[in-house]
Amino acid sequence: MHALSLAFLTTFEVGPVEAVRIAAKAGYQMVGLRILPAAASGEPAYPLLTDRQVLREVRSALADTGVSVGDVEIIRLKAENDWDLFARFCERCEALDARHVLVAGDDTDRARLTESFARFCALAGRHRLTADLEFMPWTAVPDLKTALSVVEAAGHANGGVLVDALHYDRSATTLEEIAALPRSRVNYVQFCDGALPYDPSDEGLIRIARGERLFPGEGGIDLVGLARAIPADVTISVEIPHRALAEKVDALGRAEMAIAATRAMLRAAGPI
Repeated sequence: MHALSLAFLTTFEVGPVEAVRIAAKAGYQMVGLRILPAAASGEPAYPLLTDRQVLREVRSALADTGVSVGDVEIIRLKAENDWDLFARFCERCEALDARHVLVAGDDTDRARLTESFARFCALAGRHRLTADLEFMPWTAVPDLKTALSVVEAAGHANGGVLVDALHYDRSATTLEEIAALPRSRVNYVQFCDGALPYDPSDEGLIRIARGERLFPGEGGIDLVGLARAIPADVTISVEIPHRALAEKVDALGRAEMAIAATRAMLRAAGPI
């Protein structure tokens, strides 16, 4: 019952039009796109935000293939934010008929972060988008408990908690907490596997998250347990950046490997 979405990072080296076409060829129903950089520096600008021709080409590819846009990346909430930029981002998300926005929390002032998240939820809601706060161990939102507290305190119906399999495994988060999440707060979930043991430093966690993830079944994360803990109809974003493999296998090949491994893991989880 899970719709599957090809996450941006799985085929990080291709442009958005090619990503849409790869998603269709590999059998995904959705695709994730990146418009704003995730890193503080060193990441190139993404023309999809400002280039109308690129937008037209992506919309054409979506129409041709029947693939839809699941999530768009990435809003990073800091002590100071460019709200005009965020507004342009949401306008472009709506032009893509996107559903969800991945949000990261970098502001260590919890009250201010909650206020910023509430403000972004209001902005996103005007464009028919959910705002999904992803907990990551090296950020100001390190675990599910923190994410849920921010989302609930913000008080917007379109606010959600984004569970990433890698971050669940490497944070103080349990499957019981995931299973207890209100259905209204779970809009999509990210799937991958990860090696054990692993470097627990912030630098190590970031390196693995951005380029050393494994296909489901290749690592030590309890993905069967995760599959049984999430709602049966929630979208699964298959996020498996594997930069070493990218030197040997093209983007389409990796997308096909990723969806096959994810489907196998879901079959192993069995009826819930």
